Amino acid sequence: MSSPAVCDWVVAHARRSPDAPAIDSPQHRLSYAALAERIGALAHELGAMGIGPGDRVLVLLPNLPATVVVSLAIQYVGATSVEVSRDLAFDMLAFVVRQSGPRAVAFAARDARKLAALLREASVAHALVVHDGDLPEALRPCLTGLEVTQMMEDGALTRAAGSEREARVAPVRDRSTVTQILYTSGSTGQPRGVMQTIGNIEANTRSIVEYLGLTADDRAMLILPLSYCYGRSVVQTHLFAGGSVFLDGRFMYPQVVLDAMGSERCTGFAGVPLTFELLQRQAKPDMHALAALRYITHAGGPLDKRTADWVRTAFRPAQLFTMYGQTEATARLSYVPPDRSDKRDSIGIPIPGVELRIVDEDGSELPVGVQGELVARGANITPGYYKMPDESARILASGWLRTGDLGHRDQDGYFYLVGRAKEILKIGGHRVSPAQIEATLAGCEGVSEVAVAGTADRLMGEVPVALVVVEAGSVLSELDLRKFCAARLPAYMVPRVVGFASALPRGPSGKLLRAEVSRLLTHVQQQQRSTT
Repeated sequence: MSSPAVCDWVVAHARRSPDAPAIDSPQHRLSYAALAERIGALAHELGAMGIGPGDRVLVLLPNLPATVVVSLAIQYVGATSVEVSRDLAFDMLAFVVRQSGPRAVAFAARDARKLAALLREASVAHALVVHDGDLPEALRPCLTGLEVTQMMEDGALTRAAGSEREARVAPVRDRSTVTQILYTSGSTGQPRGVMQTIGNIEANTRSIVEYLGLTADDRAMLILPLSYCYGRSVVQTHLFAGGSVFLDGRFMYPQVVLDAMGSERCTGFAGVPLTFELLQRQAKPDMHALAALRYITHAGGPLDKRTADWVRTAFRPAQLFTMYGQTEATARLSYVPPDRSDKRDSIGIPIPGVELRIVDEDGSELPVGVQGELVARGANITPGYYKMPDESARILASGWLRTGDLGHRDQDGYFYLVGRAKEILKIGGHRVSPAQIEATLAGCEGVSEVAVAGTADRLMGEVPVALVVVEAGSVLSELDLRKFCAARLPAYMVPRVVGFASALPRGPSGKLLRAEVSRLLTHVQQQQRSTT
């Protein structure tokens, strides 16, 4: 591909293979010609709204063909898509809106009510509302003051208002254009917008396509959210190769998804550790039905050895690629080749075009076997966090990305992780700051102090646990606090265990000792198990 932009890859494939499948779902089918047509139509609409280079559009959509159309149309006009999970807590979403200042918001009609207050407060002029059929009258008060453009779930506009107005001329895009911002958790609990340029995405996409050997014959089953860099990279790599992606939101029924993988002749499947744990517990792969499957990718945290062995056996002869990466690296930094089972405990070797090192506190490279911080360099590394120059400078040192992960390198050039320098929890593929959960618990009446840490969990990789100091006379129980969190946080952020203490464990300088918090609460868990 001569052009670095994903939207242009689609247009090029549409010219060569217009009828080839591109983005499908259980309800909708988009060929490359249809996908290119929808991107062009929406780009014209965005241009008519006055949206172009320097503007941002907030995307709050589930995994639908329309989601891909929206993101690529935003890219086509040279604007920036701000991709956010629909499950983001309201206060964090409000921060994202304030910081990014979007000109327009794309969301599903069913989310209009919960977004109404936010849309009223934000200075957003335009709404792209995704809904098949006429918009329910009951939702219209939620859209007051917005210029509404309705789209179908397959990405088709229900009306092309832009055709009645003069659209902007499509700008010249280059590799330095920030085409998307993906928000991730920060060490302070405040979300950080990771800027990704067209060049970042092209570099990472080419690397992944190379080591996975993707071609136009490949078709991926995708259950991961498109607001997650891993899920987004699956779409980008297959659109680059001229392949296709089947978006399936039915993973609450794992066997249904496996059956669809077979009937859709999928060649690839991507998951996080929780994905494969659920498959192992609730589904029975039939490799006769899954005869087209040739590769499986895993990222988002270490995969339990027993589960990894099950995946290799249950899906044989499909190959398992274990991968490691960060949003700050667009998606991917390293992988373990499927034939290196002797390196299964490692995060592998750098992907093509990426350099990895283990360094000391001064940034000097350390020899084989010596523990230090993992740093990375390559064309896929973010230029920084949106409107956070200090945080950007902290993670980007002399052209290297400080991953915050501690590890070492062996004599064969394979890298191993042993811990994290940053206090970020990795829960079922999600990166969560303890401060986010602490801030929520601190808002409960009767809570004096709170500390959150992570503890190992076979299913999720890690789960949050909380140690709370309550005010005198408080009658708060563990159930009370878990319910309080459940009403305000996604399920994966609700503390698995809440313990109580007269004071939080602190060092001589007053610094909170999170490792001690985790140890104390692990002891609480063990006591609970012994009494049940």
